[in-house]
Amino acid sequence: MTQTIQAYFDAFNAGDVAGMLACLSDDVAHHVNEGQIRVGKEKFAEFCAHMNRCYRETLTDMVIFEAQGGTRAAAEYIVNGTYLETDAGLPAASGQSYRLPAGSFFDLKDGKITRVTTYYNLADWVKQVSNG
Repeated sequence: MTQTIQAYFDAFNAGDVAGMLACLSDDVAHHVNEGQIRVGKEKFAEFCAHMNRCYRETLTDMVIFEAQGGTRAAAEYIVNGTYLETDAGLPAASGQSYRLPAGSFFDLKDGKITRVTTYYNLADWVKQVSNG
């Protein structure tokens, strides 16, 4: 199942939302760091559109872990980003760069991702984009 996770992140780094969606089950549960759980590919695609408008990110230093049996996986990585457009409730965007450790956790079934949970330190990100 690490191939599915790798394909998901390769698509992310390529800005290929359709490629990311191809890795997901139709009823995927998307647990974001701050916010509500989104269920389904349509909600995931809406989230991606919002993120791509506000942020340009690539992930590096990726390590993917797979649990025995292939039903769960995790990844640790560094988010290298640029804050493009002000996101509601967050500091004003002016093209600030940031570098942030993050991790994602996955459930998988029949070769598709059924859950994506992502964590990062929001306070660290806010500090970086607030220049202080």
